[in-house]
Amino acid sequence: MTTVLPVRASGAAVRLTLGEDARSTAGRPADLGRRTVGRTAPWLVRGVMGIAVLAFAVLAVGPHVLGYRTMTMLTASMAPEIEPGDITVATPIDVTELTEGMVITYHMPVGDRSLVTHRVVSVDLAEDGSVTVQTKGDANEAVDPWTAGLEGDTVYQVRAVIPEFGHLVQLLRTPVVNQVLLYGAPALLAGWLLLTIWRPTREEETRA
Repeated sequence: MTTVLPVRASGAAVRLTLGEDARSTAGRPADLGRRTVGRTAPWLVRGVMGIAVLAFAVLAVGPHVLGYRTMTMLTASMAPEIEPGDITVATPIDVTELTEGMVITYHMPVGDRSLVTHRVVSVDLAEDGSVTVQTKGDANEAVDPWTAGLEGDTVYQVRAVIPEFGHLVQLLRTPVVNQVLLYGAPALLAGWLLLTIWRPTREEETRA
């Protein structure tokens, strides 16, 4: 009995079993994790820095440059339109333009004369040009127990509300957070700069 064996022709390619190249997977999970962290860290730092810069611009620079005022609402007297922790943005208008229904920020004529943000329910313009108003919180059942005389030629009308941002402002004002920001912000900025400088070199090493 004769058995015929196949003979490979000279120069023919050897057929290999299909499989994944070991070089394509070696170190892939760890390398992918490092790349993900390396790419996420700069964006995270940039996001935090961007929020900090935006908050500083709105709360510190804007009022001096654009003339508006910001105030954190501490009570629920104007709920649900303005909740505790919301920040109000108010711009000045002439007192002669004041009408019922406007929400204004002014100094209470009683107690420590603290600022209050309530809705105008009545306006009285005297012959001498002085203006007195009565106000009421939307969530209160009765009008405020005083009549406020508005000093000066302008009064601040609430134009916009930034929800919940006041909680962050109050947190930043605490002594512990102030100390963390005092020393942590420069360190965070330095780390971001180092990551920006070193990132191209790390990518070149990865490609190599």
